[in-house]
Amino acid sequence: MGLLEELGPCSIAADSKTTINNPWSWNNEVNLLFLDQPTQVGFSYDVPTNGTLIIGDSDIDIIPGDFTTDVPQSNLTHYVGTFSSQKLLQTANGTAFAAHALWHFAQTWFFEFPHYKPNDDRISLWAESYGGHYGPGIFRFFQQQNDRIAAGTAEEGSQYLHLDTLGIVNGLMDIVIQEEAYITWPYNNTYGLQIFDQPLYEELMYNWTRPGGCRDKAKACEAALKERDSDPSYSKNITEICGTLSLECDENGPITHYHTKNRGWYDIAHPKNDPFPAKHMLGYLKQESVLAALGVPVNFTEASNVVALQFLNSHDIVRGGFLDAIGYLLDSGVKVHMMYGDRDYACNWVGGEKASLAVPYSRIAEFAETGYSPLLTPDGISGQTRQLGNYSFTRVYQAGHEVPSYQPVAAYEIFMRATFNKDIPTGLLAVGDDFQTIGPLDTWSIKNIPPVAPEPKCYILSPGTCTAELWETVANGTATVKDWYVVENGAESQGEFSLLGGDEL
Repeated sequence: MGLLEELGPCSIAADSKTTINNPWSWNNEVNLLFLDQPTQVGFSYDVPTNGTLIIGDSDIDIIPGDFTTDVPQSNLTHYVGTFSSQKLLQTANGTAFAAHALWHFAQTWFFEFPHYKPNDDRISLWAESYGGHYGPGIFRFFQQQNDRIAAGTAEEGSQYLHLDTLGIVNGLMDIVIQEEAYITWPYNNTYGLQIFDQPLYEELMYNWTRPGGCRDKAKACEAALKERDSDPSYSKNITEICGTLSLECDENGPITHYHTKNRGWYDIAHPKNDPFPAKHMLGYLKQESVLAALGVPVNFTEASNVVALQFLNSHDIVRGGFLDAIGYLLDSGVKVHMMYGDRDYACNWVGGEKASLAVPYSRIAEFAETGYSPLLTPDGISGQTRQLGNYSFTRVYQAGHEVPSYQPVAAYEIFMRATFNKDIPTGLLAVGDDFQTIGPLDTWSIKNIPPVAPEPKCYILSPGTCTAELWETVANGTATVKDWYVVENGAESQGEFSLLGGDEL
């Protein structure tokens, strides 16, 4: 997604076959390594296994199969290919395990391929969305290993990895702190879009804040997980405490209600069946020539139910400590920079800002007293930044969840300034511990006009782009499809829909 939809050297054209140069690619001056993590997502695999990818209107599943005697036919919703094993125990069950795996990968990578090690020895990590867990969790573990190496207690042969910058783009860092914004943001936002009316807002706030309500349940689960992690003799039943708690605590939460509205999950100004950012990469990565060029033995897995179930079972999304991890990194000298598109609902900037102010580090009080300054880019004023030394939070105007897709110039400037130790608002000043932005303590006075909402355009590999009526034609096989798009007037011939590639077939 990051490589082909947001910040890589090219994006994919509407035909899902050709590429378009990205002048704002983050690798213009910096070497990038894109990670499919943990195992069984993207092109990361355990055991190549034949199977069928089944795409439904609200779910995507992969069913392993024995194709020794017969290969099933593909159609518009069923695609034969080669994937990972789909076995639960063959992947990480949470951020902590994923961090361990990635550290060992990094150790091997830089040992086996020393020419890929940065000339200045610095390594940065940028993560988006659930990366609010991944990024801090991974870099905390890396820094802990660095501390062990410095103390002489690390595993023999361990290499010190100089951590420079942790970047978080519209990240979910702490559910207890950020959850309330799932209620408040649809009711009161800087785009003047009242998605939740007052009665619903008040009901949801009551359910969240009342004694024994959703906030208390999330806190109890978070505390129990923390206690279990620190005490091997912990004997309480985590399942009884956490139940089915996930991003919300019951089926009457704000997210459930939000999904009944005609608003985009990743962009409140777009329709529910949001065509942007376009998912052309999914069709591109199905081409046999592309898979052969990449040298991969499996098809691309955009979303893994196996990994999702493992993380759900371990209550990883409720697990706290990631703000503590950020504080530890900051006090260890690692730069931390956050950017949040201000049209996102999934990980909105209001919750992100609240979490950024709750990071427990040595300068927490100073950071809270630091004002916002305009983010100046070649496009003009692109947002507002609060920055104190090596720590910043930026609200990016007119951007949804994937900031580089919406505002490539602003995202590029933030990335480059963070990487080369310049101030985020202007990029003109070298940053030391004494650097501090000046301005108002919040940006709520700055309102935006929502753009004209785009019309849904059904890309069949991403059913969320399709209206219910159009998806029905896809499901029953009557849709006319070209380049993975449903052609409503039937004027075009049906395009290719088989899933090519996979050495096991």
